[in-house]
Amino acid sequence: MVLNARLDHRDPLVFDTHELGRRPGALQRLSRTVDAPKDFGVQGVIAVPEGAPVELDLRLESVMEGVLVTGTARAKAEGECVRCLEPLEQQLEADFQELFSYPDADDRGRPVAEPGDDAEDDEDRYFVEDGLIGLEPVLRDAVVLALPMQPVCREDCPGLCSECGARLADDPDHHHDAVDIRWAALQGLAGSLGDGEKDEMSGAEAGVDEKQEK
Repeated sequence: MVLNARLDHRDPLVFDTHELGRRPGALQRLSRTVDAPKDFGVQGVIAVPEGAPVELDLRLESVMEGVLVTGTARAKAEGECVRCLEPLEQQLEADFQELFSYPDADDRGRPVAEPGDDAEDDEDRYFVEDGLIGLEPVLRDAVVLALPMQPVCREDCPGLCSECGARLADDPDHHHDAVDIRWAALQGLAGSLGDGEKDEMSGAEAGVDEKQEK
């Protein structure tokens, strides 16, 4: 059962529903800008930085079972492109809807003796606590679902060179000449030899090539 234990009315993500009462059909519309809580996103991939502004547009509606909250959250997320590893920013818009049940009513609005008698039925339910509802867990889930698991700086990002790690978007013509691995070691050695020794090595390589041709 998901309970809103010890809700603090001073928390910007806690909302007071007393004005709605328990009159089915009563509505309340709210707009609020709050600071993003810690770990607000997919950690290590992309997230809304702690303390960044999150704009909320909410619709609170009193229903038989409790308070139905429908809303939209807007914020700027920051992360890293999975292809080129460059920092990126992305505008986030997450829609959500959640029912906060009265603790003395079941999921059909019928009175019950004690809330939470059936743990299986209450497992994924949120509750109104003393007229207060806490939106942080609902909002957190909505943001995580709205963020990409594989963020990219642009859809056609070519990524990094597999050989040297260069960012290919900065140099579209970037390439590496293919080197015959049979002569790679000899070419490296040639750089440390004198002119006479290089001539001898060139002659040896030419002799090897002639034998291969035969």
